[in-house]
Amino acid sequence: MLADLQRALDWLRPKLRETPEVALILGSGLGPLAESVTEAVEVSVREIPGYPAPTVSGHAGRLVFGRLEECRVVVLQGRLHCYEGYPPQTVTLPVRLVHALGARRLIVTNAAGGLNPHFRPGTLMFIVDHINAAFRNPLVGQLVDQRPLMRGAPDMCRAYDPDWLAEAEAVALHLGIPTWRGVYLWTLGPSYETKAEIRMYRRMGADAVGMSTVPEVLQARQLGMKVLGISTITNMAAGLHAGPLTHEEVLQVGLQVRDRLERLIRGILYQLSAKKF
Repeated sequence: MLADLQRALDWLRPKLRETPEVALILGSGLGPLAESVTEAVEVSVREIPGYPAPTVSGHAGRLVFGRLEECRVVVLQGRLHCYEGYPPQTVTLPVRLVHALGARRLIVTNAAGGLNPHFRPGTLMFIVDHINAAFRNPLVGQLVDQRPLMRGAPDMCRAYDPDWLAEAEAVALHLGIPTWRGVYLWTLGPSYETKAEIRMYRRMGADAVGMSTVPEVLQARQLGMKVLGISTITNMAAGLHAGPLTHEEVLQVGLQVRDRLERLIRGILYQLSAKKF
């Protein structure tokens, strides 16, 4: 694990013009935001030694370094999932990589199924907390590593930075973009949930369900990164949905809300740039 990280760092560093401040992980259908990066240095993950490639449709598999709203960013265009067969330690290698390159903030987005009856496809939800229903953790085995970057077991009571969340909500209000707050629940996948599971998750307090994000947030918080999470509700979950769920539907709704989500993320980055972090 450490060897893969070091190989990737050694290969990437000479190619970068400047170090990133903010990392963005883009979910299904949301990858085109990377096309807006200026002064871009684009790298296919298939070229990076030790970096596993995503296999899911809608996840391009590129790192794009450059600037958005004058923030130095790295956009992870495509993510890894445990359901692809990767262990959580591999899924979170990109987070360790961008942190080692300099990023201290992480914006993580995903496509999710809606459990909250007030949600509709196209709703944007700020994540205030999560439930790990996949019962996997990328930090297993890492706490024996005594390097300075490793901080031990993280307190997850403030996994999603509340101050940054409040600032992001103010940006959304200023831009006239409706948003909700909610709890995101992670399942392993790749199958969608049964009706009985959805009933259970709603009773547990979840507002949205998906197959990503939580491993990355766990890793980011262990490294001391500030995290902001945004879910795009692309469909209503099983039992709340008029027909069978498909990945194509997820991608289609992602396309429909792409402009709103891009404006929101740009506004959040502009605010960070104006504050100079």
